Amino acid sequence: MRTRIQPRRPRGSLRATACLIATGAAVVSLAATAAPARAATGISGWTQTGHYLESSLTAAQGPATVDPRAGSPYQLYRGDASIPLSVLIEGWSHVGDPDSANGYVFDAYQSGASSPTSKMFRVTTPSGSTYEYTHDLLPGEEYNNSFVTVSPDTRWMVAGEWDTMSHLQVYPTPILNPQTSATGGSLALSGYIQLDHQVADVQGCDFVTATKLICSSDDTSRSLFPDAKPLLEVDLPQALTGVGSTGHVTDLGPIPQPNSICSGGFEAEGLDYDPAAGILRVEVVQPGVCAVVTTVYEYRAG
Repeated sequence: MRTRIQPRRPRGSLRATACLIATGAAVVSLAATAAPARAATGISGWTQTGHYLESSLTAAQGPATVDPRAGSPYQLYRGDASIPLSVLIEGWSHVGDPDSANGYVFDAYQSGASSPTSKMFRVTTPSGSTYEYTHDLLPGEEYNNSFVTVSPDTRWMVAGEWDTMSHLQVYPTPILNPQTSATGGSLALSGYIQLDHQVADVQGCDFVTATKLICSSDDTSRSLFPDAKPLLEVDLPQALTGVGSTGHVTDLGPIPQPNSICSGGFEAEGLDYDPAAGILRVEVVQPGVCAVVTTVYEYRAG
């Protein structure tokens, strides 16, 4: 969900969580019988091919395609209920839109402290081992850690902040880049992708090619782009090398808002591009009590 809320709301009791799960199941059932989602129009270069529902408890932050070394690729999702208890105890109370490369899973975490001084990236290896990489905030850096995406060559990791920004952050990919420790530790910023147009409230990005990212924005102001909740394309002049880069930003059109039995504001969330299947998935959380349901749209280029 949104990553700018600070401090995070306290988690409820097990009974409250059970009630939320029960309510979510009921809403999912009702939403599944509601009118079909509106057709996606105005998404330049992409055609909607379908949509489906997921529980927001375990899927609202974003999807990722995991291609293990042995076995078939599968979809992984992250939501508030995805945060391990040990990570919560450490004070990392929000997980963002994840990504995966070479069977490794990368998660972006932010602190629930009143004055955070760092953000954390957690890596799960193909064997199931986990390692934490902590980045100390630089002067002026936002504490938010909304998403993570790994470049196709696996050497560089791009992450994002919140509010109105003119850049994306670039790090060496933990474990997969020899500049990093293989067992966790500190993680230094490598540079920035300086954008030629400001963006706001970016919830997720993923590489489509080595020089193209697609990003989802929850910005409804229309002050930066003509569309509310725009789906954005960021084109790079060349593949990342770990030094500074530039990015040309294009508004591809509005992320669709599904029909819902509930009223209120929708929230655009994370996204994923599955290169093997050629499928782009974009998440939208439904409004009101229906926020327990996340709609996932699927697109293909063309």
